[in-house]
Amino acid sequence: MNFVQPIRDPKKIHDIGEFLRKASERNYMFFFLGINTGLRIKDILNLKVKDVSGHYLSLREFKTKKQKRQRITPDLHRELKKYCAGMKADEFLFQSRKGTNKPIVRETAYRILREAAEAHGLDEIGCHTLRKTFGYHFYNQTKDIALLQKLLNHTSQAETLRYIGVDQDAMDNAMKKFKIS
Repeated sequence: MNFVQPIRDPKKIHDIGEFLRKASERNYMFFFLGINTGLRIKDILNLKVKDVSGHYLSLREFKTKKQKRQRITPDLHRELKKYCAGMKADEFLFQSRKGTNKPIVRETAYRILREAAEAHGLDEIGCHTLRKTFGYHFYNQTKDIALLQKLLNHTSQAETLRYIGVDQDAMDNAMKKFKIS
């Protein structure tokens, strides 16, 4: 498994969103939902319209089997309302073009993200990038590592900091300044 990074630059996030929106509304919403919820890829792909109706998303996490209820951000709520208009409650949010009411598979999600990353000169991007991007920006806005740990369902704050790359940023910045006389 490759090690992936969050997308740290807000301008890159915006540019990737626009790139994906030009390709397909589905691909844009997949990206936008991922970076605004911090859900794991398996959970994103299995979401149905009924799971995101209203101001909360509700699901049983695939990995932990725990029930999750999370408030949807106002921006995501607005985008989901437009995206889901005309869809039935039992439809998958991110449908494959193969078959009736089947979600895209992880490999398709990975290809969508890799295409966008390559078009924007980014390396170390994969399906977990969405979750890490959410975590990185949530932490930088709130500085609340305990709450982020709970949102990501991690066992320790140290694990969460390592996961979102904050430790790596601190080490990189320290090494930029380090000098032996």
